[in-house]
Amino acid sequence: MNLDPALLEILVCPQCRATLFVDDDASELVCNACALAYPVRRDIPVMLVDEARSLA
Repeated sequence: MNLDPALLEILVCPQCRATLFVDDDASELVCNACALAYPVRRDIPVMLVDEARSLA
C-alpha cells in the first residue's frame, strides 16, 4: 500500500472524526474509536462508512 504521508495526516474517520491507523497487511485504514476498517483499493482510500468493515 503506497499512500502519501501528507494525505494520511489529514484523513480522519468520516463517522467519528478520530485518527486512522494504517494496516498494511489488510490494506485498510483502521479507526479504533468506532471499530471500523476502511479499505484501500489501488492505493486510494475508500472513506465511505457503507464500505467499511466492522471490527466488532
